[in-house]
Amino acid sequence: MHIPFCKQACTYCNFHFTTSLRHKDDLVKAIQKEIIAEKDYLRGEEVATIYFGGGTPSILEISDLRFLISDLNRHYPIAQDAEITLEANPDDVTKEKAGAWKEIGINRLSIGIQSFFEEELRWMNRAHNAEQAKACIENSYAAGIDNLNIDLIYGSPLLTDEMWKQNVDTAIGYDVTHLSCYALTVEEKTPLHKNISLQKTVDIDNDKQARQFLQLMNWLRKAGYEHYEVSNFAKPGFRSRHNSSYWKGTSYLGLGPSAHSFNGSERRWNIANNNVYINSINEGFAERELEALTPSQQLNESIMISLRTVEGIDLSKMQMHWGAKERNRIENDLTKYIQTGLITLSNDHAQLTDEGMLRADGIAADLFV
Repeated sequence: MHIPFCKQACTYCNFHFTTSLRHKDDLVKAIQKEIIAEKDYLRGEEVATIYFGGGTPSILEISDLRFLISDLNRHYPIAQDAEITLEANPDDVTKEKAGAWKEIGINRLSIGIQSFFEEELRWMNRAHNAEQAKACIENSYAAGIDNLNIDLIYGSPLLTDEMWKQNVDTAIGYDVTHLSCYALTVEEKTPLHKNISLQKTVDIDNDKQARQFLQLMNWLRKAGYEHYEVSNFAKPGFRSRHNSSYWKGTSYLGLGPSAHSFNGSERRWNIANNNVYINSINEGFAERELEALTPSQQLNESIMISLRTVEGIDLSKMQMHWGAKERNRIENDLTKYIQTGLITLSNDHAQLTDEGMLRADGIAADLFV
């Protein structure tokens, strides 16, 4: 469920969002209508996870979230042990708010900390400060929410290796159950892209990003975290159930402006315009685009998402779904990566090594049909 509101714009962000809350109530009502309108999309399958993403869904009032969760429970078969995640900014996570979130059913938080250093947060134009970056974790625990993901960014121009070590050590010290760690990327039409183009800030150092990613993998492995997807690390038993479903190719329903849905063979996405989204829902239809995936596209997506996970590409499953010819093709194409130490092959599973993780997207693309 995409909630497209933010207090301010981060320099690197290219997601669909607005800093105006003027139409918040109208948008929440439109999402409620879409909940009802799309209740048959998942064909009655039990809903195992619910994810409030953004934007910044922690901006919403408790009453807004309560209504949305109630509507989901009323119209969908929600599992008793469903994982219900709320993305939150650190400055929104007070003990009182976290307690209220837990009371309405939210049992997992994903907090966009990004860094524990004041100068980095200012450079990113984050809404929180370094003190709030730590306080939000303490407040979550105090409210009884201990299933906690935090986001961290590496490879920014200000982040030295020593600072990166401190950021990771702080997360480990708080014993958070899950970390999502991303290399800073320069997306077009963002303030960061403009500032680099105008030489107001230095460009990304790819070598430093690669070094800090390798450091990250080593540090978290030693601390007992499982590196189960390229950007994701979890304590045993605390993988993100929601994100894991994406990597397994499970069907999912997206609600709200710019939200994506997938039913196994077709992908669709709502328009990334709040007013058009609201008006179309109120008029009885959703403004969206559709893409029917060809068999080749489905195979390529299967290669891409499975290669990113710790389980890797299961060649036996590939043969079962796509035939011996495709299995043999993939296996042959893997040979050069096995020989260069970027991939290991064991028990029919092709898995990226640490060095291979640095080139995951390029290797996947090379394996495409």
